[in-house]
Amino acid sequence: MKYLKLSGLEPLIITPESNFINIGERTNVAGSKKFLRLIKEEKYSEALDIARHQVEGGAQILDVNFDDGLLDGKTAMVKFLNLIASEPDIARIPIMIDSSKWEILEAGLKVVQGKGVVNSISLKEGEEEFVQHAKIIKRFGAAVIVMAFDEDGQADNYDRRIEICKRSYDILVNKVGFPSEDIIFDLNIFPVATGMEEHRRNALDFIEATKWVRENLPNVSVSGGVSNVSFSFRGNDAVREAMHSVFLYHAIKNGMNMGIVNPAMLEVYDEIPKDLLELVEDVMLNRRDDATERLLDYSERNKSTKKEIVEDLQWRKNPLQERITHALVKGIDRFIIEDVEEARQVAERPLEVIEINLMTGMAVVGDLFGSGKMFLPQVVKSARVMKKAVAYLQPFIEAEKDSTRQANGKIVMATVKGDVHDIGKNIVSVVLGCNNYEIIDLGVMVPAEKIIQTAIDENADAIGLSGLITPSLDEMVHVADELERKNLHFPLLIGGATTSKAHTAVKIAPKYSNTVVHINDASRAVGVVSQLLDRNAENYKEALKEEYVEFREKFLSRQIDKEYVPLEQARSQKFKMDWENEEIFKPKKLGIHMMENLDLNELLPFVDWSPFFRSWELHGKFPDILQDEIVGEQAREVYKDAQKMLKKIIDEKLLTAKAIFGLFPANTINHDDVEVYDENGNVISTFRTLRQQLKRSSGKDYLALADFVAPKESGKLDYIGCFAVTTGFGTDELVKKYKDDHDDYNAILAKALSDRLAEAFAEYLHHQVRTDFWGYAESENLDNEQLIAEKYLGIRPAPGYPACPDHLEKKTIWELLKVKEKIGLELTPGLAMFPTAAVSGYFFGNPNSKYFGVGKISEDQLMDYAQRKGVDLEFAQKWLAPNLA
Repeated sequence: MKYLKLSGLEPLIITPESNFINIGERTNVAGSKKFLRLIKEEKYSEALDIARHQVEGGAQILDVNFDDGLLDGKTAMVKFLNLIASEPDIARIPIMIDSSKWEILEAGLKVVQGKGVVNSISLKEGEEEFVQHAKIIKRFGAAVIVMAFDEDGQADNYDRRIEICKRSYDILVNKVGFPSEDIIFDLNIFPVATGMEEHRRNALDFIEATKWVRENLPNVSVSGGVSNVSFSFRGNDAVREAMHSVFLYHAIKNGMNMGIVNPAMLEVYDEIPKDLLELVEDVMLNRRDDATERLLDYSERNKSTKKEIVEDLQWRKNPLQERITHALVKGIDRFIIEDVEEARQVAERPLEVIEINLMTGMAVVGDLFGSGKMFLPQVVKSARVMKKAVAYLQPFIEAEKDSTRQANGKIVMATVKGDVHDIGKNIVSVVLGCNNYEIIDLGVMVPAEKIIQTAIDENADAIGLSGLITPSLDEMVHVADELERKNLHFPLLIGGATTSKAHTAVKIAPKYSNTVVHINDASRAVGVVSQLLDRNAENYKEALKEEYVEFREKFLSRQIDKEYVPLEQARSQKFKMDWENEEIFKPKKLGIHMMENLDLNELLPFVDWSPFFRSWELHGKFPDILQDEIVGEQAREVYKDAQKMLKKIIDEKLLTAKAIFGLFPANTINHDDVEVYDENGNVISTFRTLRQQLKRSSGKDYLALADFVAPKESGKLDYIGCFAVTTGFGTDELVKKYKDDHDDYNAILAKALSDRLAEAFAEYLHHQVRTDFWGYAESENLDNEQLIAEKYLGIRPAPGYPACPDHLEKKTIWELLKVKEKIGLELTPGLAMFPTAAVSGYFFGNPNSKYFGVGKISEDQLMDYAQRKGVDLEFAQKWLAPNLA
């Protein structure tokens, strides 16, 4: 079978195992009055925010439409698609170019980035035009939505749908040579329960035609606009939500694999009240002559569109299995022990309670998460309930000396040597555990030999490697090397913040002849692992290898096309300041300073909450995310839990905040190095910086951080600062307490909060430096949003990040400030900070200083840099590998 492959900046491959693909429609002037208004007023930057919101909200394809009588649709389409291309956070997903006018579709095809979808073409104007348009779409390499529409009109029954789809498919595949996997049929979703006899089969005809199309037209997809089906019940959200869920439940089961759906207008199928579920299914499946009247009566009696939030314990009256499933789905652990004990009393063996009762419930959780109807925080809460139940049963199982329940597979998970970050790994472990995979978690800082030996000893089915810092990437390559050297065959899963498909394909995969796959978020882990461990996995593994080979070749060919200027040329075109007239502000309090046991309440105004939600795979900007139509409910829930834990941490002083920082006289020497002096002018340290070399357009500077400090030859003394802060002392103890109680949810929550407080501490300290210790911005008065947007003067770049990608510079900061000796914050051999909730970096006070990315550097700078640092070339190469051209 061939798969539909789309792309923005990132690929989207739609396989039979893929979840339902959600198409965002708010960038459609027909689907959003706000978007239409912004386009008419030419407020394109605000219109882009709507696109960004759709992507952050989980849209996997973005529908873009400018069909309005008062708009120049062609101009608007080209302009908007070009703007999207300049926004990587939006452009990462594929675009659906949507219009009823061919000239707009064609204009969009010429500028869209990646492989998009054309929406739509049909036989409405006859076969000749249909073929002509299809050939052009094929030439541009796009996929296409084909409407069930021909010269006689729109298909409105089962027979017409399959007749038009079959004819369209034959023309496209046999006559045009269009790839069958690039065809998406829209079979027309029409309203049901309108009161008109001819509309009674609208939903059922769509569902049955979908089944026929997927079974008889190889490789195609089926899409549609789901909200149309409930059009008759506008004004009653509860009924509409139920209708959408029931329709999707049956349509997806019969082959519908993508569509325009508002997740906020969906009820969980199993949570629909039984009386309403029966009424809606009667309508959707045309089971009764009076189905419409009965649903209308229900709608009249239940007109409220708001759901009252009250604790409803009615579920406690349900049968035992339903109670256990409900507890797992809802993450309620209050009653799980008594329910599990009741199940144990009637089971033949205690193990059966896990294998039957608990795994039945977790299967529901897995299905809901896989279909996008549950979000990560809910799944982690489900895991908490599961773990408490298993912990209760364990003594009974051991007493009977039962064998362990049969898992779907065994996976060794580890954060690689030198790295101590594990939030992402822990989340993936929880999600896989929820789907009955046995996880052997080796923790952090795990050397390659231990990972491999454990996998051998445990007869593991796969190995998962995680890492956050840049050196972890090299360690992952080393693990792959060792697996190959030992002629082993474990599939290798790669994940973590600094990892990417590019690095996996280019650096890791070539080292290992077995399967290597990058997993960029927890929601995709189950699908990948289940396919890798399937008995018939060879085709999937082979497809993965081919995909990574193709990706690698394209990536490397793009790198060859890039041009780099020699280091000396970059230095001659560096960022220049008029140092003769530049005012330099002397810090009020030079030297080294410490803050110990800072009151955490001081940090709360400086917390940036948006990354906290991203760690739970809830995407959106705080505080807007709390009202988000897709993830708002879960965001509010996890935020409430965070506030509760934060209060406990502060009240009980569970975490300790420490900082050390220094402000020193300094000058730039030799273009790219910053000498640091004591109060007598003696050189006490030197910071090494890297300079941009990727060829820039005429007139653009090649930046290095050293450009923001006055050169020694200027005759002016300048200043620089450096710092290290942590809120991590106490985190491990707190996390262990929760883990011992089988509570992964609060364990992950504690780590995430500790990280947020560390970032807040860095922001707080920078504020103190700007307004007091250095004092160059004494009158600064910025709110949290302005701080997050970096509206302040000066910068605080960190080693290992884009402006100074060399982690080795941390050692210089540690030696200068005596960080370990003074506040106990350590560097691992891989130069990760421990405790992990920590931030370190520099302070630059010049008002012209700004953040930037060094990007790739060429060999001449690598050799120069190694010489300046006094290290051998191979050593420097190891630490700067991701930045080498």
